[in-house]
Amino acid sequence: MIPVDRILLSSLMLFLVAHAHAADGQKVFTQGGAQPGATACLACHGGDGLGLAAAGFPRLAGLSAGYLRKQLEDFRSGARSNPVMQPLAKALSEEEISAVSQTLAAMPAPTVAPVTRSAEAQGVGARLALRGAWERQVPECVTCHGPGGVGVGDAFPPLAGQPAAYLTGQLNAWRDGTRRNDPNDLMGHIAKALTPEEIVAVADYFAKPQSPLAKTANQEPKP
Repeated sequence: MIPVDRILLSSLMLFLVAHAHAADGQKVFTQGGAQPGATACLACHGGDGLGLAAAGFPRLAGLSAGYLRKQLEDFRSGARSNPVMQPLAKALSEEEISAVSQTLAAMPAPTVAPVTRSAEAQGVGARLALRGAWERQVPECVTCHGPGGVGVGDAFPPLAGQPAAYLTGQLNAWRDGTRRNDPNDLMGHIAKALTPEEIVAVADYFAKPQSPLAKTANQEPKP
C-alpha cells in the first residue's frame, strides 16, 4: 500500500507543475516567449484575447487548446502561411506553444446563442450559415462548426464573433489555395464553391453582434 504522505506529495508536485505550466502560458500571452521575435499575443489579439476587429485580428480566447496548438505548429512548419505569425511561432518552443494554447483556451469566451438550421434564415449569409448550398455540395456552416458557430472540438473552430475581415481573409485563402491545413481540404472545396459576394456575406453574418454572438461569459447583460 502506498503511504498517504507519498500520495499527498505526488499530488502537490502535479499541482505545482500544472500551475507553473499555466503561468508560463500567461507570460507568453502578456510578455512573449523567451526567444527574440516571440512577441506577446495581446499586442494583436487584445488583452482579453477577443481579437481586434478593426484590424482583422481574430479572437483566440476560448478556442480549443488542440486547435490553437495545431495552428501554431502549422505556422512554425510552414503548413499555414502568414507573414506575421510564421516568425513568431518559429520563435516559440514546444513547451511555450503548449502552455499558451492552454492559457488561451481557458480564457472567457463569448456566449453563443444555439442557432441551428431550423432557425429562420434571411439574407445570403444566414442562408449559407444555416442552410448551405447543397446544389453545390456546400453544407451549412453550423453542421461542422456547431449551433450558432460556437465551434466543435479541435477541428472546427468558432466562427461567431470573429472579425469579418479575418473570416473573409481565411475563406479567400482556402479559395485560392494559399491555406490548406485542414483535414482533406474540406474548407478548400467549400470556399471554391462560393462567390466573392457569398464569402463576404457569410463572414458578416457570423461577425455581427446581432447574429450568434450575445455576450462574454464573464459579463452580465446590460439592462
